Amino acid sequence: MHQRLFKVLAVCALFLAPSPAMAQEKKTDAGKPSTVVARVNGYEITAREVQLAGEDVAALLKDVPPKMRYPLLVQYLIERHLLAQKALKEGLANSEEYKRRLRFYQYKALRDAYFHQKIKPRVTPEKVQEIYDRETKKVKPVVRVRARHILVSTKEQAEKILKDLKKGAKFEDLARKHSKDGSREFGGDLGYFTFDEMVPEFSKAAFSLKVGEVSQPVKTEYGWHIIKVEDRKKAGPRPLKEVAPGIEALLLREEVQKEVAQLSKQGKIELLDPELKKLQEENKKRLEELRKKAEAAKKAQGKK
Repeated sequence: MHQRLFKVLAVCALFLAPSPAMAQEKKTDAGKPSTVVARVNGYEITAREVQLAGEDVAALLKDVPPKMRYPLLVQYLIERHLLAQKALKEGLANSEEYKRRLRFYQYKALRDAYFHQKIKPRVTPEKVQEIYDRETKKVKPVVRVRARHILVSTKEQAEKILKDLKKGAKFEDLARKHSKDGSREFGGDLGYFTFDEMVPEFSKAAFSLKVGEVSQPVKTEYGWHIIKVEDRKKAGPRPLKEVAPGIEALLLREEVQKEVAQLSKQGKIELLDPELKKLQEENKKRLEELRKKAEAAKKAQGKK
């Protein structure tokens, strides 16, 4: 996996090399010197540059353990600067290919700078807390049970297993021996589930049991079950620290959309490709249909 990541980062390095002017920058956004973490033929890679690289390829690093990201990013920058320095020696800074890419990344850098300096400060911890408080009031605590089961084909088999349990046999052992579904490998353990996540007959029996109790044979469309409840808990809203990044991302997206909508009204945007116009109209119709369906579903949910 890490070899593949190195290959991806190396490919990215070909397209993200800084301009000669940018290559001499050694200051952070705050104007203070940044810690030098490596040198490539005299060029100093700073901690701030590593941070920017992390933002640039964040999607590629999401599955990489945090402790491994730092050395990977430094290696990514080393490869980038080796290739960039080679490109400068060969005169590629004067090529049309370089100038075309430079224009593209200059606009990307301006967009990113505007986002971080002008839009991001609008989403404060207080706003995130406000959204969390508002939405958690709508969340009703849900009861979950953790249960094991033994699934067999006939009532007679289920009754025999129930007799064995009463004689002292372990539920897990009987599940591994007799159950005909995939949970047999885990001693019949189904984990935690809500009432609506199982078929009605199964849930009705499981949620009527106390912790440690075993059911009588229960018939469902899958066969006959013997159910044992291991635990029961009431789950409320997830803690703020778990959902804060998602709330922040949603608020930031809303801020960007508001800004873009305002700028679009003030500016002049022309779509010149007829096929592009056609696809855009089709997408607008699809989004409108989805919006109406979502509103209808929300209204139906509110009536329950």
